[in-house]
Amino acid sequence: MYRNFFKRLIDIIISITGLILTAVIMLVVALAVKIESPGEVIFRQKRIGKNGKVFDIYKFRSMCKNAEKTGSGVYSDKNDSRVTKVGKFIRATSLDELPQLVNILKGDMSLIGPRPPLTYHPWPYEEYTEHQKKMFAVRPGITGWAQVHGRKQVEWHKRIELNVWYVEHVSFLLDLKILFMTVFKVFTNADNENVGATLQKDNVEEKETTDVSN
Repeated sequence: MYRNFFKRLIDIIISITGLILTAVIMLVVALAVKIESPGEVIFRQKRIGKNGKVFDIYKFRSMCKNAEKTGSGVYSDKNDSRVTKVGKFIRATSLDELPQLVNILKGDMSLIGPRPPLTYHPWPYEEYTEHQKKMFAVRPGITGWAQVHGRKQVEWHKRIELNVWYVEHVSFLLDLKILFMTVFKVFTNADNENVGATLQKDNVEEKETTDVSN
């Protein structure tokens, strides 16, 4: 009952309340992003959602325009020159994630759930095993079980296992626990930097992107 009804009801209430309470903050962030560098204020990106459905995730843009086509491509680290000054701040404070309240209201996402991966990273939806695809049985979240257990420092296979575990044990108390753990990590900025390879598949290692895979 919680997973299929009350979780969605709570998401709607929280997203509407959150949009109202953070309206001024989002306006200030939007103006800061626009003033510092040319380009769209909102960064849109294709992600894999519930049941493998692809949707556009929203974030405040934290990098210069067309950043993925320049420099080191889609890969980014804490010293990436493509990240703007405003971008560094909103990433560190997770303010760049606020537009995802709209994703929640639309039904693309939930407050708590597995973070939605890119359509091609760590690999296409078709290449996930049936066991791994269990992580797509619920709406993806702004934060989740994997995020409070290492966030960007967790290798993708382990991250997926954490997501599958969440889906198999989802409950109101578990979501509440994740929420409190997330608040602590945001305030301490814990595990919020890319530290190295987070994907190991077929003996190939790739660095995770800050903008693209979180």
